[in-house]
Amino acid sequence: MRQFSVQKSSLKGVITAPPSKSHTLRAILFASLANGKSTIYNYLQSPDTTAMIESCRLFGASLNIFPTYLVINGTGGKIEHINLKSVIDAGNSGIVLRFCASVGALATTPFIVTGDHSICHQRRMQPLIDGLTQLGALAISMQGDGFAPLTIQGPITGGVACIDGEDSQHVSALLIAAAFANEPIEIKVNHPGEKPWVALTLDWFDRLGIPYENKDFTHYRIKGNSLYNGFEYHVPGDFSSAAFPIAAAIVTKSNLTIQNLDVSDVQGDKEIIPILQKMGGAIEIDTSTKSVRVFGENPLVGMPIDINNCIDAITILAVIACFAKGETLLYNGAVAKHKECNRIKSIAFELSKMGAKIQETEDGLRIQCSALYGAKVHSHQDHRMAMSLCVAGLTAEGTTHISSIECVAKTFATFHEDFKAIGAIIKETAVRDGK
Repeated sequence: MRQFSVQKSSLKGVITAPPSKSHTLRAILFASLANGKSTIYNYLQSPDTTAMIESCRLFGASLNIFPTYLVINGTGGKIEHINLKSVIDAGNSGIVLRFCASVGALATTPFIVTGDHSICHQRRMQPLIDGLTQLGALAISMQGDGFAPLTIQGPITGGVACIDGEDSQHVSALLIAAAFANEPIEIKVNHPGEKPWVALTLDWFDRLGIPYENKDFTHYRIKGNSLYNGFEYHVPGDFSSAAFPIAAAIVTKSNLTIQNLDVSDVQGDKEIIPILQKMGGAIEIDTSTKSVRVFGENPLVGMPIDINNCIDAITILAVIACFAKGETLLYNGAVAKHKECNRIKSIAFELSKMGAKIQETEDGLRIQCSALYGAKVHSHQDHRMAMSLCVAGLTAEGTTHISSIECVAKTFATFHEDFKAIGAIIKETAVRDGK
């Protein structure tokens, strides 16, 4: 096990946002279903990316990996069978779990989809099980609890599926499979949530010319039998990951430039920028250089924040709220309980060790302005938890030790080196369990 040891720091300079995980994984999947060759540049190098690559190989796509790009020869929109030599192993990726389970249901070959402990205990699958079943596939939770591992056998057929949409990945997964089904499909969604992430999937449909109808994210019509040619794609920077240096600059009252951020992209977590501006943060956007400049001298003021459109930012916004005058309420975030860990419970528990005045609510968090001090905290094997607690440690009195930080490689493999380069006092060390 490895840990970060973090001390109060002052930051300065330039940091580059890593490539988008959400775009990388969608690009690989859509390229694997394309007709002919695609090239994906500046992809995120991550265990999630590896899991998506291996899953798409089981679908019959050919993928060649190079240091800065991927070359993919797709299946022409058809998955006749799935390679039976292995199950689909999603690792720690909810996207791979949901998207590949759904796309695999296009084939007649039975298969199993599974993943790590978090995947099999945290990431609910019942909405997707319901949707696939309504479309004629066999989809069974092998433990009978609505979680992976699942056994699935298609093919899905045309018709109507009605599912719960609180977690957008279930909706995106069915949309993608429906685009390649042999017959038209309607998808009706109850309680649609995380709408920007469904919009990101639909943006890929627009990019590739896949026809669809969308009525207020509650009702979709997909014609099926999609076919498009291979493409070239440059993965943009990830706003979800950029949230950490942006937050670090604000809470340490530092000036920092974050590069590789295109605010015209559809990523939901870019919403963190106007949220912080409303709280008083001084942030400038330069569209010509695709960069964001943060000036940390302004005081912050707490406020109510609907977190649903940028749900992955809930842990870092909880940290930021500790430095905002008055009270901050993060609400409409119940889906955060079902990510890599229960992020609402976990961030409240760990920040309270550091002196935060933080309380769980039914669907979020209530945070008062708090003075933080160093403590031993745990990532809960969640990359966003680990990085959020590091940012908290950059302002705390004393040293903060964050354990189980290997998970950071999921989205920001260079986090340690990049933060040290801008002045963060952060050390990565190996520790024995329990020490």
